[in-house]
Amino acid sequence: MKLVRYGAKGAEKPGLMDGDTLRDLSAHVDDINGDMLGDAKLAELAKIDPATLPAVEGSPRIGACVGNFGKFLCIGLNYSDHAAETGAAIPEHPILFFKANSAIVGPNDDVVMPRGSAHTDWEVELGVVIGKEAKYVSKDNALDHVAGYCIVNDVSERHFQTQLTGQWTKGKSCDTFGPTGPYLVTRDEVPDPQNLAMSLDVNGKRMQTGNTATMIFSVAEIIEHLSQLFTLHPGDIITTGTPPGVGMGIKPTPVYLKKGDVMTLEIEGLGRQTQKVDQDG
Repeated sequence: MKLVRYGAKGAEKPGLMDGDTLRDLSAHVDDINGDMLGDAKLAELAKIDPATLPAVEGSPRIGACVGNFGKFLCIGLNYSDHAAETGAAIPEHPILFFKANSAIVGPNDDVVMPRGSAHTDWEVELGVVIGKEAKYVSKDNALDHVAGYCIVNDVSERHFQTQLTGQWTKGKSCDTFGPTGPYLVTRDEVPDPQNLAMSLDVNGKRMQTGNTATMIFSVAEIIEHLSQLFTLHPGDIITTGTPPGVGMGIKPTPVYLKKGDVMTLEIEGLGRQTQKVDQDG
């Protein structure tokens, strides 16, 4: 299934995609969130004939594909080819940082650069949404704890990230810096999360081309590692790193986003995002 949240920000309704038709799920669930992401509830929803659900009229705003989420966990330098472009060593363990939940927006909402920003960058990433509590799990059964997958744009202000003394979180957590969705694609539709083509364009020019096959740590290995440190709860989002082609890696002169730019992101089977870039005064 491709689960969707649609409507005005803060008032999104649950839906699912029936081919190209968005259908309303409000009669069956209150929202797409951790409370309904377990296997039993997803199996119950999968039994519904989509044709019996009301079609949603018009073209409503699409919200982040998970509501009332818990943790927003991010893995850095997790693609061997991206580590090479930044000159970074291959990490021995997954690099973890947190992104403020207030950064999460819909997949097609504007990305608003913070006041004074001149180093805002793009990162297409595979997002993983936890559906079942995970504590001390092994990589052999880690994927059983996944509800589904989505696209995340891990927008990053590089000056804030690297120069404002402290953790990467400073450059990752600005408002609107976490477009998520459009769909939460349930794991049964993604048999191999380690073989998904991914891309990102800026103003129609291809900047990132990659495949989750080049991850240093697989989705299962990431879940295993994190679950040794703390409990992963239903609705938690893990974004798993980006392939090469980010602006800061362009030689000889890095390229960063500016007001009016348009980013388009795609991951095989997970849909497409498009964001226009604006800037706070």
